[in-house]
Amino acid sequence: MVPANPPQPVAEPPVFSVVLTPYRSLGPRGFLALMAVLCTMSFIAGLVFWLAGAWPVVGFMGLDVALVYVAFRLNYRDARAAEEISLTRERLVVRRIAADGEASVIELNPYWARLEVERRPGAGVTRLRLASHGKRFAIGAFLGPDERQTLAVRLAAALAEARAAPAG
Repeated sequence: MVPANPPQPVAEPPVFSVVLTPYRSLGPRGFLALMAVLCTMSFIAGLVFWLAGAWPVVGFMGLDVALVYVAFRLNYRDARAAEEISLTRERLVVRRIAADGEASVIELNPYWARLEVERRPGAGVTRLRLASHGKRFAIGAFLGPDERQTLAVRLAAALAEARAAPAG
């Protein structure tokens, strides 16, 4: 007799797993407050110019507010990008999600994967890359130097741990 549902292989727990997202210091409430202040200041300045007879300036004051709004919306759109890094003893997976939602996946063998860290005096860690079989893949490009340093230390330790224990 054959069982109805054959046993599925148990997924190995990750040695290391992290989701990287770009940092944005101004949240939605702060953005609304900033836009309210900017609109108020622009309206008052525009009213002063209107009363002084320089009414064409009012349109440019509105255009400034619109451009600031568009710039922030584009910035928030770019903040939807992310990188998911997952490491098990058998594979290292980097899943990149672009701001438009398109995803790409890079899979490497952790035994052959090498973490390359570029440092510059005074600037800290400037670039992180995963290298394997002559190919290099940048990771954490949108992180700051301190965050890259933390990621480098944690990922290097996790790679060493994954390599130390036998697979399977």
